Amino acid sequence: MRDPYEVLGVDRKASAGDIKGAFRRLAKKLHPDANKNDPKAASRFAELNAAYEILGEDDKRKAFDRGEIDAEGKPRFRGFEGFGAGAGRGPGGYGPDAEFETFSFGPEGFTRSSRRGGGAGFGGGFEDILKEAFGNMGRGARARRGAEAFEPEDFGAGADVAAAVTVTLPEAARGVTQRLRMPNGKDVDVKIPEGITSGQQIRLRGQGMAGPGGAGDVLITVSIAPHSLFTLDGADVRLDLPITLYEATLGAKVRVPTLDRPVEITIPPATSSGRTFRLKGKGFPAKGGRGDLLATVRILLPQASDPELEALMKKWRSEKPYDPRKDL
Repeated sequence: MRDPYEVLGVDRKASAGDIKGAFRRLAKKLHPDANKNDPKAASRFAELNAAYEILGEDDKRKAFDRGEIDAEGKPRFRGFEGFGAGAGRGPGGYGPDAEFETFSFGPEGFTRSSRRGGGAGFGGGFEDILKEAFGNMGRGARARRGAEAFEPEDFGAGADVAAAVTVTLPEAARGVTQRLRMPNGKDVDVKIPEGITSGQQIRLRGQGMAGPGGAGDVLITVSIAPHSLFTLDGADVRLDLPITLYEATLGAKVRVPTLDRPVEITIPPATSSGRTFRLKGKGFPAKGGRGDLLATVRILLPQASDPELEALMKKWRSEKPYDPRKDL
């Protein structure tokens, strides 16, 4: 994946507000619903969501900036601690009393042994450690004295494998099927059930790492990508609904987006900014029933200055003043 700063088109010194604003603008532009004839729209939108998952959370952003995680949020390889020489340590950073375990596989099966460092130590550092660990593999050498042997069947079933998938809020609400590549390279269709929440897991039995006792499972952790319009509040969905000054003053019928399709509500005359309208059953699915959509009115003035509006406001201020903060 590309650098998340590049995906969002922001500078590395951008503020949290700049990052959020960039995400909102691009989410509206790149949303698959707005690009139905573009087969690459979904992948670009997914890349945008993944970038915001990194930069939209302060801890993840700091970890990325420090190089601790990559653009997909996965830990980067940081090397092995203790490989620098220090007081009382031999080459490679290990002291004479350090204990090492080695593993090999030969006619007697999988073997593990341990020894303490001595005068010979690990003279060549990391390269010699690798030679020590894998030197006997495939040579038919017998297990050394003191080694503990394991037959392949001792390991039982294969290991479980962790995977992750990100869905949009509307997809989580209605359920969706996504294609996921398994560790063995096989693509499978994963059914994301309706009403799944961020952090929940889906288990695919028998799709993990193979072992003598059978294959393990794949545990898929689901994440819900931040939405440009909606935020979850339990089973309720919150939305900031922008209206004009004249709609707030005179009243109007306005269209409100929901998780499935827009609906129309009535804004009564003299509606103040901050008033919240509740749309029953238009929220997120939950065990106790579907939540509500909470649309909070935000009055937006024209972006450009308007002399007529300014003149009207000056006249109103002089002839009909009022104090909305008198109770504060």
